[in-house]
Amino acid sequence: MKVLDLRCAHDHRFEGWFASEEEAQNQIARDLVQCPVCGDHAVSRLPSAPRLNLSGAVAPAQGSGESSPTARQAALQALYLKAVRQVLAQTEDVGERFAEEARRMHYEEAPERGIRGSASAEEVQALAEEGIDTIQLVVPDALKQTAH
Repeated sequence: MKVLDLRCAHDHRFEGWFASEEEAQNQIARDLVQCPVCGDHAVSRLPSAPRLNLSGAVAPAQGSGESSPTARQAALQALYLKAVRQVLAQTEDVGERFAEEARRMHYEEAPERGIRGSASAEEVQALAEEGIDTIQLVVPDALKQTAH
């Protein structure tokens, strides 16, 4: 099993696990690999140091508490994915009916609840003009599907 460090065009960094180097290149070339943060398929491999499992190896001592930019970015990505998962778990997917349902709730024609779905830029603008706030949330494709 090969664990490779990858990066999307938006500089999100993540790991990919592949059966071999050739399989990794094959999947990346066929756009089968995507960023878990933004869903971008423009993925490239980063140089990485080999990982060795040595019995009796000791973990390095913790530093002064400061972390590298890469570690901070990874922590932020993990927090973002956790927040997206929480939103998905606590909201109802109304799909293309998002604008309609948001209006019904705003005008008290439907019970207030957390909803998510899709709306065009024009629909979002019209909702804003009516005083209905929305938030755009990028949900990676991997989170939209049931894990196998």
